[in-house]
Amino acid sequence: MKRTGIILLNFGEPEEITEPAVMAYLERIFQANASLEQHGSPEAARERSRELAAARTPSLIEEYNEIGGSPLNRQAREQADLLLGELQRRGYDRVTTYVGHQYAEPLIAEAVEKAKNDGVDQLVGLPVYPLCGPTTTILALRMLADELRKGDWEIPLHEVEGWHQHPSFTAIWADATQEILLAAGTRINEPGTALVFSVHGTPLRYIEEGSRYVADAEEACAAIAAALGANRYEIGYQNHTNRPVAWTQPDVEDVIEGLDAERVIVVPIAFMREQSETLAELDIDLRAIAEGAGLDFYRVPIPYRDARLIALLADLVEPFIG
Repeated sequence: MKRTGIILLNFGEPEEITEPAVMAYLERIFQANASLEQHGSPEAARERSRELAAARTPSLIEEYNEIGGSPLNRQAREQADLLLGELQRRGYDRVTTYVGHQYAEPLIAEAVEKAKNDGVDQLVGLPVYPLCGPTTTILALRMLADELRKGDWEIPLHEVEGWHQHPSFTAIWADATQEILLAAGTRINEPGTALVFSVHGTPLRYIEEGSRYVADAEEACAAIAAALGANRYEIGYQNHTNRPVAWTQPDVEDVIEGLDAERVIVVPIAFMREQSETLAELDIDLRAIAEGAGLDFYRVPIPYRDARLIALLADLVEPFIG
């Protein structure tokens, strides 16, 4: 049996709440999306990325301090360990799992180097993004392939893409939402209760170029709502308007402000780990908007270590092990 390396891919977030670490993280993000604006030269694009990163760094540091630092990397390592344990339970003893992030350490390049040093015979790129987005799943896999080329490492690479239609994904989120409904003392179709799916936004340009991201999000939300027996629900997008470009609509803040309800249950289906975009953007910022509108606010926690999620990830990579 071949020795298989599985790299769990994600955005990542800096574990150190320092200006250099946060600035470098943001520069990488803005540089990767430089094509959203017109630049006269590569240097101009890099300078614009530094400018955008410098403007965003203070507020992001404030968010990290508010939430006590991002748990994303810790949860990523935990998922990697749990996935390894699940695969070993299934009888695969020549498998190693790695964590590789697009923009924060450990970077994808570091994961590739570790796998190479471990002598793996093949790699599986596993983006821990249920929705297949151009800046998430697609770009993460491209970055992984680029690292192999840069290192002149010719090895079989298997790629896993979006998995929002997996039955376990639907069941996990439906059950997690039901737990919050019970804790809130309400039911899904009770008058006064609103169900809102919060989805990470993306520039509309990517959708216009053919990305199915919005369609995938709508499919996932519809499936979870159906599993809950919900008669109605709303979808809002968490948009980051650092550049003057159009983003997916409606903004989740506008959705919340427009609700005719007494309480809102927010389900962040695009995330599989807690991070600043759940703990700060939702639990602090969106909660303030909801409560300002007279709504009781409930947010479904990310079921990042649910045994069914780990089994789902194992299902995705198992066909490539052997």
